[in-house]
Amino acid sequence: MSSKESCRNELRSAIRQLSNRCLYSAAQWAAEQLVGIEQDPAKYTPTNTRFQRGSSSIRRRFRTNDITSTPVAGVSYVSTPVMEEDEVEDSDFYLLAKSYFDCREYRRAAHVLRDQTGRRSVFLRCYALYLAGEKRKEEEMIELEGPLGKSNAVNRELISLERELSTSWKNGTVDPFGLYLYGIVLKDKGNENLAHTVLVESVNSYPWNWNAWSELKSLCTSIDILNSLNLNNHWMKDYFLASAYQELRMHNESLTKYEYLQGTFSFSNYIQAQIAKAQYSLREFEQVEVIFEELLRNDPYRVDDMDMYSNVLYAKECFSALSYLAHRVFMTDKYRPESCCIIGNYYSLKGQHEKSVVYFRRALKLDKNYLSAWTLMGHEYVEMKNTPAAIDAYRRAVDINPRDYRAWYGLGQAYEMMHMPLYALHYFRKSVFLQPNDSRLWIAMAQCYETEQLHMLEEAIKCYRRAANCNDSEAIALNQLAKLHHALGRDEEAAFYYKKDLERMEAEEREGPNMVEALIFLATHCRAHGRFEEAEVYCTRLLDYTGPEKETAKIMLRGMRMAQSSFPPMDVEHFPP
Repeated sequence: MSSKESCRNELRSAIRQLSNRCLYSAAQWAAEQLVGIEQDPAKYTPTNTRFQRGSSSIRRRFRTNDITSTPVAGVSYVSTPVMEEDEVEDSDFYLLAKSYFDCREYRRAAHVLRDQTGRRSVFLRCYALYLAGEKRKEEEMIELEGPLGKSNAVNRELISLERELSTSWKNGTVDPFGLYLYGIVLKDKGNENLAHTVLVESVNSYPWNWNAWSELKSLCTSIDILNSLNLNNHWMKDYFLASAYQELRMHNESLTKYEYLQGTFSFSNYIQAQIAKAQYSLREFEQVEVIFEELLRNDPYRVDDMDMYSNVLYAKECFSALSYLAHRVFMTDKYRPESCCIIGNYYSLKGQHEKSVVYFRRALKLDKNYLSAWTLMGHEYVEMKNTPAAIDAYRRAVDINPRDYRAWYGLGQAYEMMHMPLYALHYFRKSVFLQPNDSRLWIAMAQCYETEQLHMLEEAIKCYRRAANCNDSEAIALNQLAKLHHALGRDEEAAFYYKKDLERMEAEEREGPNMVEALIFLATHCRAHGRFEEAEVYCTRLLDYTGPEKETAKIMLRGMRMAQSSFPPMDVEHFPP
């Protein structure tokens, strides 16, 4: 990055230009990053800033490596010239059209600009037509949707827009915003290869339009596609790569990028939220909870990403914290999909699954493509034993995002409940392909191999090994590996895994039936192989329990002592002097 002051100037100019073209979400994103730039202490004192210097940042709290402020030695960023506004003659028409646009009267806005030739007017007219087509498509989806909630409605403006924008692109008269819209049209029509080219040209010409980067990110379905993009080395590229890595489930790489960006955007709520997302995917719930608590202190009316915070509180069974969060977002904006999902999680944690489904359905009425609501609603139907409804919800989720491993995992669970292990296995394989470091997925697949219909124990062992190598927090894999090896007559391997499981339980100070099972097996195994001292250690530990295992240990100890005392004494006369 050339300097923090350079970033500020670029973002200020971008906010004005994006707002003038009615790209309000991109303007909001740019404004958040502008405020997130670390203030110059010579100009701003802590009392004049929203963020206090005394509070530790998430970067300093959780990351031990030192993050240096940009620019980093050896990194050179391109300087993109700011676009010049080229419209004076048609500004009155543009202001009228923009007023109609802001009132969501898209066709009126397009009609006002029908004879205007300035680039800004041409973009707003085409953008208004595109949104008018999207609005009509949504209406048709409501009117014509089938029994499964699906519809073949399409945006009828795409053909005319593609024709006009294609001609402008070939003639070289389209600006970066027109290229962004052309890329969206190509993507909606399924021409993804050309959409890549057009969107790359758009972000290289004007890198501050985050909407264009987001559309480009949605087309990067693999790391090979991402690496093939010919992007200028602008600092916005780092934001894009961090977000794309997260979408491709490369969470460590994403964290590295966001930590690097924190060198300049130290107070960016957006970056903190993205770090929380990556850590959530890595199941670092304690750190995620602290990040979201700090976000809410800095931005108490924030609703964005708070549904992920509710998932963390749900997993940790924090009833009071989740209740407070649900009340907070309800009072802030109860008709946001995120708010409905948070309230749905609250009712789910209370065991009121019917109420939970009501709120997830409400979230989907507000946004049909809200992925979390489909997946969470599927989970609720599983709890209610309504398997067909759960399958439908999970299928809608994978239709929206085929890379959502939770929905594939949910489908596997649903078919497992229906005693269809081959179908379940198919979906579990898809989930572990997308999330190979999640031990729960490997355990689910192993249990599927263990079913009576399949009984593929060797494959189950392979899955349990992968789970054990993926930090099995639920402590299932090692115990199951020991049991399976014992069932197959491999007592040495069984003893190895029982011992590892025992060491883990001791390290975690965990008690339970698994510890008793491991002690009994190891005592029996050592006694059978003549390792009486080791066997006595395990038996002695069993004497601390009060159940039948205590009596078992006493019998084994008595037997071993009798066996040892029955050995004949050695005759020293037969040994040479």
